[in-house]
Amino acid sequence: MKKKTVSFVIPCYRSEKTLAGVVEEIKCAMKAMDRYAYEIVLVNDCSPDGTFSVIRELCSKNPEITGIDLARNFGQHAALMAGFRRCKGDLVVCLDDDGQTPAGEVGKLFHKLEEGHDVVYAKYDHKQHSAFRNFGSKVNERMTRVMLQKPKELYISSYFAARRFIIDEVIRYENSYPYVIGLVLRATKNIANVEVSHREREAGVSGYTLKKLLGLWFNGFTAFSVQPLRVATILGGICAAFGFLYAIYTVIKKFVNPNVPLGFSSMMSAIMFIGGMLMLMLGLIGEYIGRIYITLNNSPQYVIRQIVGESEAEEKE
Repeated sequence: MKKKTVSFVIPCYRSEKTLAGVVEEIKCAMKAMDRYAYEIVLVNDCSPDGTFSVIRELCSKNPEITGIDLARNFGQHAALMAGFRRCKGDLVVCLDDDGQTPAGEVGKLFHKLEEGHDVVYAKYDHKQHSAFRNFGSKVNERMTRVMLQKPKELYISSYFAARRFIIDEVIRYENSYPYVIGLVLRATKNIANVEVSHREREAGVSGYTLKKLLGLWFNGFTAFSVQPLRVATILGGICAAFGFLYAIYTVIKKFVNPNVPLGFSSMMSAIMFIGGMLMLMLGLIGEYIGRIYITLNNSPQYVIRQIVGESEAEEKE
């Protein structure tokens, strides 16, 4: 009987000190589950440290590892898309490069997939992240629930396993600004959670800055939802109704008491409020139009500088 193949796709950034440990843990976990064959795809997202040198060394010692080096920093989701297009597994597992997501517990994800689910996300009782990163995760969770109709009880994380047909559907998306969570939710609702542990970071700090988190959130709700535009329409209607009612109130007040002076402060407050709302709505519309423009210009999701390991050998043949 032919073994199922599992592909581990790992986006890598500033992980020269942790990556070898993650790979070793994967190898130990898969050795204990000999009913599966496996491969590991490491995608270097133009890390400024020696991450790709570590990847090159790992590829030279392990034929089951493929290394992909991106030409510049395209972000975690673009790196995942690059890995998805290179992997060949019947099941695809994504996890972090910092050792916080336990590769040794991947069997729990497989077991849940065998129950008939299409995608399984790891869920943590307590995340060993900084307060800033935990806050970002909560905002991202709320955004996916409101904008992408994610079920309230479903927990989304960077550690997940998916069946091949889901990954095939995800990589059909060829436009700029990929958002893997949105693509998965668009492909299936047959998604489950399984509890795993979460570790302290072994070295370094999270690569997610406030700027990157804001970019991720904007990408999520503008790439796969028109809800922000609907919210803008509703807010515009509320402001118009408020202005109309306030105008009626002002006229009635003037008739009741002709000596009431016209309020400069209230007028300026109304102008500032409405002007601010208009600028906000225009900025939101501009964000959508800008993404359409970039997509029409065929801006790439990622650019591969080089590939090392098994895939490189196959291309040379």
